[in-house]
Amino acid sequence: MADRALEDLLGRRPTWASSLGDHRFDDQLADFGPQAQREYLAALRDHRAALERVDAATLEPEEAVDAAMLGELLAAEEFDVAELRPHEWDPLVHLPGHALHGLLTRPFAPVSDRLRLLAGRLAALPDALATARRVLGPMPRIHVETAVDQAAGLASLIREDIAAALVDEPSSRPLVEPAREAALRAVGEFGDWLRAKLPPQREAAHTGEHRVADGTLDEVTGPHERGPRLGQALWERRLAHSLSSDLTSAQVLAAAREHLDRLTEEITEVAARYVGGRPGTDVVRQALDLVAADAPDDTTVVADIRAALADVTAFLVDADLISLTDDPLDVVEMPEFARGVSVAYCDPPGPLETASLPTFYAIAPTPQHWPDTRRRSFYREYNRAALRNLTVHEAVPGHHLQIAVDRRFRGPTRVRTAAKSTSFIEGWAVYAEQIVAEAGFGGLPVRLMQLKMQLRSTINALLDHGVHCAGLTMPEAMALMMDRGLQEEGEAHGKWRRALLTSGQLSTYFVGWKELTELRLALRPGPSTLRAFHDELLAHGSPPIRHLRALLTTPRSAA
Repeated sequence: MADRALEDLLGRRPTWASSLGDHRFDDQLADFGPQAQREYLAALRDHRAALERVDAATLEPEEAVDAAMLGELLAAEEFDVAELRPHEWDPLVHLPGHALHGLLTRPFAPVSDRLRLLAGRLAALPDALATARRVLGPMPRIHVETAVDQAAGLASLIREDIAAALVDEPSSRPLVEPAREAALRAVGEFGDWLRAKLPPQREAAHTGEHRVADGTLDEVTGPHERGPRLGQALWERRLAHSLSSDLTSAQVLAAAREHLDRLTEEITEVAARYVGGRPGTDVVRQALDLVAADAPDDTTVVADIRAALADVTAFLVDADLISLTDDPLDVVEMPEFARGVSVAYCDPPGPLETASLPTFYAIAPTPQHWPDTRRRSFYREYNRAALRNLTVHEAVPGHHLQIAVDRRFRGPTRVRTAAKSTSFIEGWAVYAEQIVAEAGFGGLPVRLMQLKMQLRSTINALLDHGVHCAGLTMPEAMALMMDRGLQEEGEAHGKWRRALLTSGQLSTYFVGWKELTELRLALRPGPSTLRAFHDELLAHGSPPIRHLRALLTTPRSAA
């Protein structure tokens, strides 16, 4: 039953299949037209009905987890198609930058084969963007502005990166070139169409500052706009699907507020030790200013991250916290089409990938339109100690290591290959920051940055709720991030944008960390068994932590 459902879903969402390493549909793009969406919704409901006929009492523990996760995946997809319907208001859904970029940069097949697949996706792009113009209604201004920027990055990829690939593979030019030219025109037309949706004063002054008179960034001023805030009822359902947790949204909010107070006390104590002073209101800022003085810039940030990666890898060899892998990892500058939402990301090969491919650890340089003051503020936030902590999160033992282990997992079905818990993935990365800093990596500067980052991940949950449920304004959010979270203005500005561009995802960091920490407290591994405990945590794929808890407490796992 699971195989039938996943096979159907992968065929209907070809770019998702590609991201998983299933290359059968690499020449296709998803159809977001009304008829295709109705058919997809009907298929999801049929698969849920089939799953309900499975007798859960007959299943082994690993099978039971797969069945539960498949049900959660189908329910989340149904909610997305039937209720959230982002394809009707979020233009970013329709820009296939990653779907094209992966065909260029991941050598899972000979270049000529990948260019043939790329030609298929390029040929499908004009119709896909024409469908986008038909189905998109009123859109949030920030989503439109971000899509304008990403469309320009996508055009650059089609114009320059594909042209460069054809220089090395000229025999593919007759097949690719006509599709490339048509796709480039379609992306340009889509960008122009989006710009026309912006109020004239915004389009003329589009500099990336994203400010309106009252600072809320979601004032609706024209017929083509809607606010980016989901509202409490829709957000709570979105959150439930994102977290797959036993916690309610009210419990998440209360726990985040309580933890924020504890973190403030802890970072104050560490700061006092670092500067040799007494805990007080000024000691944290003094300590952070000292650490922030050692800052990279746009010309050094990639090299600095590569150095941080070498340092933490060497540290973990001696620390005996977790088993390492030798899977390849490349530090790269984030491509233009992907910028505007996050500062860094880990982009691994899919779990169904059969070729040996590297993971990309991408970092975004500061936007060209930023003034020097904001650029300096950004790199004070992402100073060299912060980059070391970020590398723990994105690389080892965070995302890269966890996902590399995940790729080796073989369950009774493909469910855990396809359906992964974001709370587990992000929670593990936040947890990894903590255990590595507490073990002494980078000394007190990295410990300060780790605590500061945990302040940020905790505030992320408060932002997620505040933006979508409580009418949080930009000045209120900036004060929360900069005063309680100790963030620099550049980072806080970017996170405000991200809170409006996304929903549910920002809560996964805190909730995942909280649930993993509570699981460790419940199982109480000793210092001599900590490595085995961490290895066991990662040995079951990426399930929601409530399912992982059940697996770890069965006699089979305990053995």
